[in-house]
Amino acid sequence: MIIASGYNVYPREIEEIIYQHEAVEEAVVVGIPDSYRGETVKAFVKLKIGVTITPEQLIDYSRQFLAAYKVPKEIEVLSELPKSSVGKLLRRMLRQEENAKVHS
Repeated sequence: MIIASGYNVYPREIEEIIYQHEAVEEAVVVGIPDSYRGETVKAFVKLKIGVTITPEQLIDYSRQFLAAYKVPKEIEVLSELPKSSVGKLLRRMLRQEENAKVHS
């Protein structure tokens, strides 16, 4: 769970919206540190092969379906998302990398 501006935000709800976009193959949502809100929403996505879309377009798409505090403030497009040996997406690893960026 992410606590953004005092609201509970559930990553799965946001991921389900992002997955509905035809360009997205995989998505993971995490909370990242934010000096004003406490945490803010960031999404990591892997696009389908041969498809291009900007992070801004995905953010605009999300705005149609989510309350303002749930819309990702940042979306990072990656060629691969980290997975465990059984194929589960590793949300914790992405969150740790983002925390390391803030604290370095």
